[in-house]
Amino acid sequence: MADFTRFRWSAEEGVATITFARPERLNALDDVALDELARACARAAADDSVRAILLTGEGRGFCAGADVKFMMERAIAGIDEPVGALFRSGATRLHAAVAELRRTPKPVVAAVNGPAAGAGVGLALAADIVWAARDATFTLAYTQIGLAPDGATTYFLTRLVGEKRALELFFLGETLTADEAARLGVVTRVFASQDELAREARALALRLAKGPTVAFGLAKACVVDSLREGLESQMEKERQAIARSAVTEDFMEGISAFVQKRPAEFKGR
Repeated sequence: MADFTRFRWSAEEGVATITFARPERLNALDDVALDELARACARAAADDSVRAILLTGEGRGFCAGADVKFMMERAIAGIDEPVGALFRSGATRLHAAVAELRRTPKPVVAAVNGPAAGAGVGLALAADIVWAARDATFTLAYTQIGLAPDGATTYFLTRLVGEKRALELFFLGETLTADEAARLGVVTRVFASQDELAREARALALRLAKGPTVAFGLAKACVVDSLREGLESQMEKERQAIARSAVTEDFMEGISAFVQKRPAEFKGR
């Protein structure tokens, strides 16, 4: 749409697709992109016609993270704010986008078509399902240029790979291949090519958009909360969630379809 210059946006068949569209910079995030990303994620989360979200990149990369070169050029040029304030502002907008993807009850799919670095890794891991092309890579080299991590990378990665492996990745800044990321649980499927990934990820997003949206959202909320809850409180969340889903139109459709031995036609209500 016309109000995005760093992204391509589409909303069709219940799927909002947000595509990083700055391929000449490996889709790195400058000031404009950070503003637009937060708005794009908020729009996808708020649009009632959207029942699934797909995040991917244009060209040979997914997202190279923050455009640090751009930020430092601004700082050296004498902008009207300290460098610390510049990075604080950028992280605030980036984190707003991550929070939208994580908190929305709608399923979020990341199709990592190529290199992801820094904040690009955080944005991918904010998705509920992360698939990758064979030539995708994952790099967390913040400390190699003297920066601490952001983009919720310390939150997501630690939960996926454990404290020691996460610290090793942050300290050494080594790049994970798609296959290595799959072995660590960072991604769940690897596809032979970008074209195959794009086709399969789109099909997945369409499938999810036709699913029981309320039940998906409740399942997502329970899983997200599970790592910080004890058994009893988690079971209470499940009790409340299944009771909530049992009064939806989709449950009545699902059980009717099961009895009648036909595919369910969910409406997201």
